[in-house]
Amino acid sequence: MFQSFFQEVREVDRDNEVNRILGAFKLNPFEQMGLRFDCTQDEVKRQYRKVSLLIHPDKCKHPLATSAFEVLGHANSQLSNEDFMREFRHSLNLARDEVRKERRKKTKNDAVVRLASVIHEGGREGVEAEWEHTEEFHELWKVKSRDMLARYEWRRRKLTKRLKEEEERIEESEAETRKKMKATKEHTKKWEETRENRVGTWRNFVQKKGKSKKGTNMLGGIKPPKLKVEDEEHTYIQRPVQEQWRPAQPKPAGPQ
Repeated sequence: MFQSFFQEVREVDRDNEVNRILGAFKLNPFEQMGLRFDCTQDEVKRQYRKVSLLIHPDKCKHPLATSAFEVLGHANSQLSNEDFMREFRHSLNLARDEVRKERRKKTKNDAVVRLASVIHEGGREGVEAEWEHTEEFHELWKVKSRDMLARYEWRRRKLTKRLKEEEERIEESEAETRKKMKATKEHTKKWEETRENRVGTWRNFVQKKGKSKKGTNMLGGIKPPKLKVEDEEHTYIQRPVQEQWRPAQPKPAGPQ
């Protein structure tokens, strides 16, 4: 009886741990592992060993145990990566500084904090150092880090989207350039292939034009202008044909 009871309790613990891992903040591996931000690397190893045995798919009957186990493994690999932890610690430190700044602003005129600073051996700094070891500080740090990591992730995705759009634009531009170059090359090739045909057509045209000029009364291919003649049906006066090309007589000088 007691054995079955403890077995049911263990199953409940396994299911609760699976739900906790899958419901944790996805951008923070410390929360997925269930650790404080100020833990050591040895604590990370011990926690991973403990939780992995608890939610292992071979022992846990939860339908999402495999997914939780994969999330736990990914979180452990991130916490073991020095390059990742260097950047991640920087983000956590910025969030911690924000919490400290808000704390000092909030307790600037707090009489209790002032009295504690007077009594404490380390003064105000000693009071703040002790407060940073409390769960209250860690919860505030956790909330602030979530906000900061979410903003960083949004900026990263936005930048990634812009870079992808720029790459697509460059690819389209290069494809259009290649298309134009191909069309120009094909046009040049076709132009060279039809050179003889064009030259032969021009020669035939010149020869036919030369033959058509033979036997004509045109001087250099230009026709003389038509001469005006007298026409009695019109009211205006026209010069005779003989006088058409005669220059006009100059007017006599002096008074008329």
